[in-house]
Amino acid sequence: MVQPFSVYRRVGRSAYLVAFKDEATGRYLPAVSTRKEKYADAVKQAWVWYREGIPRKEGPVSVPADSIRKLLRETSLTVRDVEMLVGVLRDRGFVKSCVFAGGPDGPLLADYLKEFWDWDNSPYVREKLRRQNSIHKSYVNESLRTIVKHWEPYFKDKRLGDVTKDDVNAFADSVAALPVGHQRKNKIMLVGCIPLRWAYRKEKIPLDVTLGLVMFSGRERKRKILTPDIVTKIFSLEWPDCRAKAANMLAAVTGLRSGEIQALRAGDLGEGCLYIRHSWNRVDGYKTTKNNEDRVVELPFRFVMDALRETTSLNPHGYGPESPVFWAEISPEKPIEQRIFSRGLREALEASGMEPAQAREYTFHSWRHFFATFMVQRLEGKLVQSQTGHKTALVLQRYADHRVPGDREKISNAQIEAFGALLPGD
Repeated sequence: MVQPFSVYRRVGRSAYLVAFKDEATGRYLPAVSTRKEKYADAVKQAWVWYREGIPRKEGPVSVPADSIRKLLRETSLTVRDVEMLVGVLRDRGFVKSCVFAGGPDGPLLADYLKEFWDWDNSPYVREKLRRQNSIHKSYVNESLRTIVKHWEPYFKDKRLGDVTKDDVNAFADSVAALPVGHQRKNKIMLVGCIPLRWAYRKEKIPLDVTLGLVMFSGRERKRKILTPDIVTKIFSLEWPDCRAKAANMLAAVTGLRSGEIQALRAGDLGEGCLYIRHSWNRVDGYKTTKNNEDRVVELPFRFVMDALRETTSLNPHGYGPESPVFWAEISPEKPIEQRIFSRGLREALEASGMEPAQAREYTFHSWRHFFATFMVQRLEGKLVQSQTGHKTALVLQRYADHRVPGDREKISNAQIEAFGALLPGD
């Protein structure tokens, strides 16, 4: 019987080597030491390896597999050759999917990312909408702009299947040099990382190249809030636009988001409370709230509620349950622009004696911080969250939607204690 291997010993060596024969080519594979000093023992060991596999660091490898590995390493392969090999492995159940590095059919990374954030064509967006997850066109459009501005110029002709972890980390290093805050840097990274992770989950790429990526951190500039004295002063003034004044007072005593205030309709005004069912932005129009959930916000201030009802009644387009509280003159379908709220606040601050440069340091969103700052001193966290709609902790999320008897009174009393003296007429 002809042995499918050759056992021999080199000059000056005590242990025998074995070289297995590649049955396909007739050539011998690289020799492996048997660690046996007797020829008979070496032959016996060679037969064991022939049946059970040649020892390697990654585990025993069969002789045919070792032949294939040698062939792949030494042979010049085309993409077509590789496709054929992957097809065989897929048929045998070893491979589910594969992306060919540099393959002519592989999409450019930039093209993939732009399609991912294309509202009309994105499979990711369709999946979100199908599952009734909260995703809005304004967010998708902003993500697309970020891809075009940052990811596309950096990766240029890089194909999706060619992207590695080193590439993503190198891009993060380039983002680190941008003159923006760490939150903006993280947003730049996420608009690319979210599609890459989705591609991995959908088996479009074999590895999650974002795994282990370290994001940016640092101290955010602390947002300034107005003092109670200044708040009392500006709300005692006459404002040129009653809608702006009513919106600012409402934000101060409820912490509502600007989009939630814009979206208020006449039917959302309850008895001592507001029903927050929608939000608004210029791209999506009326949409669900940020957390995709309705909530009741207490409003125990008669002066503010009367101001909201009066504002609603002045709507030049008519009055009805669906009429916007903060109506716009140019269209019955749209509410007032948020910039009117901000401009009214700035003008009131300047009218109170504040320097214009200082007045510009305060934004309409500052009221959200103002409300939270004074309410957390008087009320437990889950009740504050039930008003602001914040959901930042998993445990608090479980409780924020459930009230017990007396919660409404606690919230109203805390609001009156914190803000009652700041408003005229209450």
